[in-house]
Formats: sequence, C-alpha cells, structure tokens
Amino acid sequence: MIANYHDAGLDLSCDLEFYALMAESFERSVGRRLAPEGQGAEWLYHTSPAVVLAHNTEVDPRFIYANRAAQACFEYSWDEFITLPSRLSAEAPDRAERERLLNAVAANGFIADYRGLRIAKSGRRFYIEKAIVWNLVDRNGRRHGQAATFDSWQDEQVS
Repeated sequence: MIANYHDAGLDLSCDLEFYALMAESFERSVGRRLAPEGQGAEWLYHTSPAVVLAHNTEVDPRFIYANRAAQACFEYSWDEFITLPSRLSAEAPDRAERERLLNAVAANGFIADYRGLRIAKSGRRFYIEKAIVWNLVDRNGRRHGQAATFDSWQDEQVS
C-alpha cells in the first residue's frame, strides 16, 4: 500500500517504498536507473552527488523529498524543505515558466535537459542545468506527484 504523501511530516528520506516509487517511475519514464546498480534509498538520500527533489499532488504542491545534495544546493534543512511549497523554489517572475514545465511533464510523463532559474533560501539565484523532471506514477498508474534530478547548476552572474 502506497503511503499518503500529502501527510505533513512524513519522513521519506530513506523510505524504501517511496524510493521504489521514485526509482521505478524514473526507469519506466526515462529508460535508465535513478541510482547505480546495488544502491538504494540510503545512497540516494545521503551520498548521491545529484540533486533529487519531489513534490506531492496538492493544489499548491509541497516538497515531500529532498536529498542531501538538494538541501545543500537550495540551503534548506530536511524539516524546512518538506513544509515548503515547491513554487517557492522559483522567484515570482519565473513561476509561470515553472508552471509550464510542470504541465508539460504531467502531459508527457517526463522532460529531459530542462534549464531554469531557481532561488535558494539565502536568496542566491542559480540555474539548474540538464534537469530531468518526471511524474511519480505507481505500478497501478496512480500519480503521486513529480520529481526532478540534476547534477549541474550554476550561480546566476550578477552584472
């Protein structure tokens, strides 16, 4: 039984069932593995050099997963991340572009090579590069949210 990922405070950091949902939906959509062979939930959360984030399906989606690389990149702790509406990862002018991205992912299953401007807790602005964004869909076809992964980002150059 898949957990209710709308529950605030649910610790999915190393949850095996949630990891399986992310990894299996990624592999079905993208055609490759989310983690190296033999690695799993603990590796993805603690060790992966790639940022991995996920939000739920609420009307105003809230982050439900952010690995250590995501926490370092966006400068939020786990507890801060999992209460944050995902729209706040982009500044207001960039939210319409972000919404178009999420709608395209919802319609197509995933998008690869996405580039977008994001904002960290400190206000630091950075571009995510070559991001893959996919739908979190279980084996029964039920959608639980969306996730993203990227391993390249660059701080915005201020003139």
